[in-house]
Amino acid sequence: MQCSWKAVILLALVSIAIQYTAIRTFTSKPFQLCPVSIPQNCGLGAQETDAPFERGCDEYAYFTFNASRKTHILVLATTRSGSSFVGQLLNQHSDIFYLFEPLYHVQTALIPRLSHSRNTADRRVMLGASRDLLRSLYGCDLHFLESYIKPPPTNHTTDKLFRRGASRALCSQPVCDAFSPGEANVEEGDCVKKCTTLNMTLAAESCRDKRHVAIKIVRVPEIGDLRALVEDPRLNLKVIQLVRDPRGILASRIETFRDTYRLWRIWRATGRKPYNLDLTQLTVVCEDFLSSVSTGLSHPYWLKGKYMLVRYEDLARNPLQKTKDIYDYLGLSMDKNVVDWIQANTRGSNELSAKHKYGTVRDSAANAESWRLKLSFDMVDYTQTVCQKVLHTLGYKSVKSAEELKNMSLSLVAEKVFVPF
Repeated sequence: MQCSWKAVILLALVSIAIQYTAIRTFTSKPFQLCPVSIPQNCGLGAQETDAPFERGCDEYAYFTFNASRKTHILVLATTRSGSSFVGQLLNQHSDIFYLFEPLYHVQTALIPRLSHSRNTADRRVMLGASRDLLRSLYGCDLHFLESYIKPPPTNHTTDKLFRRGASRALCSQPVCDAFSPGEANVEEGDCVKKCTTLNMTLAAESCRDKRHVAIKIVRVPEIGDLRALVEDPRLNLKVIQLVRDPRGILASRIETFRDTYRLWRIWRATGRKPYNLDLTQLTVVCEDFLSSVSTGLSHPYWLKGKYMLVRYEDLARNPLQKTKDIYDYLGLSMDKNVVDWIQANTRGSNELSAKHKYGTVRDSAANAESWRLKLSFDMVDYTQTVCQKVLHTLGYKSVKSAEELKNMSLSLVAEKVFVPF
């Protein structure tokens, strides 16, 4: 059916009217940018500067100048890669507000039982919600987190925040007054027991009092999923991507998640690979690592000055020097609390580490390649086959025999320097 000439003229007039309205809207007053000389200096919830903003910027108060250069730190990792250890290296700093895995609540609220889902719809939902929450948390808006905590907090108080005791800031004043300011190393269990419920309003106040915010996550697969946050001018985001030998990750998960990895334990015990073994529990790790690391090491413009790759094995063997490298990258000084914590937590025994699966006290150097004594050669050989590319990229050596696997005098970690971009 053809349109009449009158209809065509009417549509043209409507189109012109819409364009005219749009032009008038954008030209009624000059377009302004907030007077921020360096994009990294924009921050959520920062204090106002002495020079008042012009009206155009007042209308968007969340683009405020970050006079204190608040640093937003993100530890990007996967489960059983040493991320709790790295998180504590930041948590011990007296001027860092640290949160342990807040995205746990997003996952359990939106997609229960999800574990590294490859479903596109699930992944999109999870990532969108995760980015929004991270953006709010870096602005010290902890009330946004309450919508994901189950059961919902009452009067902004809850005892259900995941691993609350892993954060020093949430176990000390003004959030909790159960411990004196001089008690530097409060045990996580003691914090949860003595501090009782968490007041989210006081937690947000503590966050704003700190100069920097650090968050550790294991539920975002790769760095590319965070590009929107990295490029957000309101944030001064610094990403630390932590990687570990996939063979070590597999060995640790078999010991820690015994039910989920039951078939892998059967393979190790019997020497026969079960026909219904979920191989994605291994392959997904290697695929995500390879994709993320390839992006980071290709030095895209949007990651310039915002990305550092850290191998767990390097950190375990030389914790003091590697931690100094991390703090240098962040542009922060490594205070005495951090040094004391490293000295106290890297000389423990592996037996103690095994008893506390989420703990951080261990003989870090010995732990770096202890997986070699826990996996059979056929399991290692299979892992090397499906993860060949990422092993090579990250500088992990393959073994060709059971004897070579058990020869602990031969390191499987090649010397490799990853310079922050």
